[in-house]
Amino acid sequence: MTKDFFKGNRDRLYSRMKENSLLVLFSGTEVRKTNDEYYPFYADRSFLYLTGLDGKELALLARKDGRGRVEEKAFLLPPDPMAERWTGRRIKPDEASERSGVEQIGFAADFEAELHRLAVSGNYERLYLDLYRAAPGDRDAPAHRLLRRVASDYPFWKVENANALIRGLRLIKQPCEIEAMRRAEQITCEGITAMMKASKPGMYEYQYKAVFDYVLGQYGPQGPGFPSIISAGRNNFCIHYNSYTGQALDGDMVLNDVGAWHDCLMTDVSRGWPCNGKYTDRQRLLYECALNTSNHMFRIIKPGMPMGEVDGEIRRYNAALLKDAGVLDDVKDVGRYMWHGGAHHVGFDVHDVVAVPDVVAPGMVFCVDVGIYHEEWGIGFRLEDNCLVTETGCENLSAMTPRTIQEIEDAMRQGFAALS
Repeated sequence: MTKDFFKGNRDRLYSRMKENSLLVLFSGTEVRKTNDEYYPFYADRSFLYLTGLDGKELALLARKDGRGRVEEKAFLLPPDPMAERWTGRRIKPDEASERSGVEQIGFAADFEAELHRLAVSGNYERLYLDLYRAAPGDRDAPAHRLLRRVASDYPFWKVENANALIRGLRLIKQPCEIEAMRRAEQITCEGITAMMKASKPGMYEYQYKAVFDYVLGQYGPQGPGFPSIISAGRNNFCIHYNSYTGQALDGDMVLNDVGAWHDCLMTDVSRGWPCNGKYTDRQRLLYECALNTSNHMFRIIKPGMPMGEVDGEIRRYNAALLKDAGVLDDVKDVGRYMWHGGAHHVGFDVHDVVAVPDVVAPGMVFCVDVGIYHEEWGIGFRLEDNCLVTETGCENLSAMTPRTIQEIEDAMRQGFAALS
């Protein structure tokens, strides 16, 4: 991603803002893990999408006047040799400008005074803040704390949620984003294929994870795009399992739901395989239902299709296949084996924070996820691919990762041959 990408994103956001308004966005702060340790910092994805700046305690302040003209300024942590000795080098003003395209740069200590000066100038009626929360009980972000101060100090401002505008921008992927996702798909494919080839009865989940992490580590320090879900046997029935303590016994299915990222963009791919390299009749039956459902979806998804029908059709089609296979007596009972939805958007977040569309449109990227969980048979897995909507249909971005039974068993045979 170049500064033109980030600047273009901001310009599109500014065009959606009302005149005589301010915009304030924050990168976020560290979260304490224990006495003298913080969790690794993870910049707010919308801030990253708009600035390209990936560091703690950064801010963007933009003002749009009555003629539609915009001035913008980024605020950084100041140089601090002692702090940088302990926790690493801080981004410098010229680097921030080159990365983001924001020409005016200040330091964090000056942010409050500058905001106050603009507030009391009388020139601005509105303040846009990104007030997104994934759940009501989430901890306050810097924007929520500023919102409380604004209510007491500047009650004359109308506060609007910039997140609604940003979501609309993030929905449609630009060509550079799609290219970054293609590269991330290649890396993800290598990681998953390496796990298939390494697989053997008796292998622990943490060993599968170590294989995946090793492959991703050859492409940079960032690691997986999200906490990997890698499980075996009965652990497959925990949808977001991440303990990695179980062991794949002979005949068990291995489930993975993983993804690499490249240049800010993520993938989300799931595959399921028998740890011994050979599907049983029951495993084959259920996997073929999932695979045929997935293939069906990639044939029919196209612009204009209602977005809600992606998930709905996955359930209907898979239910019919399970009934025909004798697994289900009534398609209405498909929830017994399908436990979660089948489509979510992917991009700067693995569950991308986008405006939920009414219909499918070119440039959208979302998952086609078919999960089947048959507890009585001890078989649970999901087949998840990333769907890019094109002008006339769609493309499976993760098709390169072995997904048919033949492809998976062939990949695993290569691994067994290397061991012999």
